[in-house]
Amino acid sequence: MHRDAQSLVSVIIPIYNVEKFLDQCLASVLNQTYRNLEVLCINDGSTDSSPEIIRRFAAADPRVRLIDKENGGYGMACNRGLAESRGEWISIIEPDDWIDPGMYGDMLAFAASFDETIDIVKCPWTDIVDWDDPKKQDEVRCTLDGVYPTSTAPAPLTAMPRLIEMHPSIWSAIYRRGFLEEKGIKFIEYPGSGWADNPFLVEAFCQADTIVYLDKPYYNYRCDLRGSTWNHKTEDLIARPFDRWMTMTKIMRRIGVADRGVWEAHYMRGFNYVRGAITDDGADNPVVRKKTRELFDMMDDDLVLSMVSLNKGRKKFYFEVKGEACPKLKLTGERMRYLMSEGMHVLHLYGVYGLALRVFRRIRRIGFSEVDVAQKRYR
Repeated sequence: MHRDAQSLVSVIIPIYNVEKFLDQCLASVLNQTYRNLEVLCINDGSTDSSPEIIRRFAAADPRVRLIDKENGGYGMACNRGLAESRGEWISIIEPDDWIDPGMYGDMLAFAASFDETIDIVKCPWTDIVDWDDPKKQDEVRCTLDGVYPTSTAPAPLTAMPRLIEMHPSIWSAIYRRGFLEEKGIKFIEYPGSGWADNPFLVEAFCQADTIVYLDKPYYNYRCDLRGSTWNHKTEDLIARPFDRWMTMTKIMRRIGVADRGVWEAHYMRGFNYVRGAITDDGADNPVVRKKTRELFDMMDDDLVLSMVSLNKGRKKFYFEVKGEACPKLKLTGERMRYLMSEGMHVLHLYGVYGLALRVFRRIRRIGFSEVDVAQKRYR
């Protein structure tokens, strides 16, 4: 709808003890070329100087609102922002990240270029790695970049299922507030950070009728530092990715998701979470073993077998964990076309060197991914 180019955007920033990054984040929002914003800073019980930083920005710019609340976690803070918002569009920004100046102007102009009412505008983002060392900090194109071309018409998730396969990245999108309210989409209020973005992702994208994808990154995301997620201290932290995936599965069943491609993308997220847990906490960790079985028990054997995105090692691992015999697996033409497509995508993202490095690593693993190598330690 053409009036989208002038719409008010409610920017929700859930904030808890981020004094080190908050200046950069708020400055990047307020320096947008698009000016019609309200910036809702939800102070979730910070004990550092974050509230003072917000007050300083609010004193200088009336678009900034400080909303104080007792600490309740990421999901509760985002819900408070949704309740307080007045804009036609919702944006969620994490306070340790920053955005490029043209983000809102370009996304709104893109939405306005369509005659249909748009539910979600989605973009890729830039991964900021090694950000704790200025000499090593680097900008890396995210894995979503280039997966789909910029939309020429709005479509549901069934046309772009990999939007839920990658990182949840709910912050590299804007959402029509009326759509969220109509569908009753809110955050589950887990304590702490809680991975509350995962259920919100599937709630929003699976129920949207009109998604448009703009293949240009504006959002700069500080990635977890290498090793920072290893050896979690509690069972809850180890189990969290598994539990969130299972919650998403229940949501998708509840709202009646039937498309095979969407389910394949969701399954791929599940396999990647298993791989991450094995990397972080070890294949022999009893929580990892227990939760891997629970997660795989929620999957459909036939769908796993048919997924061209899964290599033989991952499929064998799946059946081994479930205690079932794995059917004979063949290299199909469809699998070869998928590998060629993925190779071209890696070439697009990282160039010849990046593609060569990926192939070398795959050869060293004899075709298996990290999760497949780790399966040997389950025996």
